[in-house]
Parts: sequence; C-alpha cells; structure tokens
Amino acid sequence: MHSTDVTTMFERIGGSATIDALVDRFYDRMDTLPEAQIIRAMHADDLGLIRDVLKRYLTEWTGGPRLYTPEKGHPRLRQRHIGFAIGDAERNAWMVCMRGALEETVVDTIARQDLDRALSGLADWMRNRQ
Repeated sequence: MHSTDVTTMFERIGGSATIDALVDRFYDRMDTLPEAQIIRAMHADDLGLIRDVLKRYLTEWTGGPRLYTPEKGHPRLRQRHIGFAIGDAERNAWMVCMRGALEETVVDTIARQDLDRALSGLADWMRNRQ
C-alpha cells in the first residue's frame, strides 16, 4: 500500500456489514429508549423504509459505493428534514441512539471516535431551531 492510498471510513469500520448492523442497532434504540421518544415520534410506525435509506446514505457518506445519490439525488439533508423541529433535545436524542449503536458495532476504537466526531458534526448541522 502506498502512502498516498486513502482508506475510507467505510473500509475502516468494516464495510456494508457494519453499516447494516449500525443502522439496525440505531433504529432498535430509537424504538425502545425512553430518551429517544422525542425523535421516534417524528418517524413512521414502520421503520423499514427509513432503515434502508439511512443504510444507503451512510454507505455513500463514509466513502462506500454510491447507493444513495443515484436513487435519491443530492442528499440536501437539512431541506429533507425542514418539516421537523430539530433543536438540542432532538439532536442529543439522535446522538444517544447513534453512540450506543456505534459502541455495539464499530470495533476499531479510533475509527469509532472519528465516525462519532463526524456524525456529531452532521447532527449539529441538522438543527433548525433553538
């Protein structure tokens, strides 16, 4: 491997299998944790469709295959979520679910910390109210 080769986050965390497990654990937590009720209420009863969308998005976002953009177009995450009031409480509930899922699924500590930092930034950016 040359020093110019860049390993993607997708590869660092273990690829599709890890993304699938991460998203499944994330939504399992959202479905069951009392502190996640605030964001669970924003989702449809059936989480199947959104699980698939998040798997596709995170696969592409972490540097894996382009599974999201060809089907959905540019993510425009803030625009897609503008109908939902997202403040600190919602951001924090989302991160509680995501951090727990990361702990359970991403074995590499450094990769997990890096991904946590990136996802925290994404969650911060999604806030659209105080």
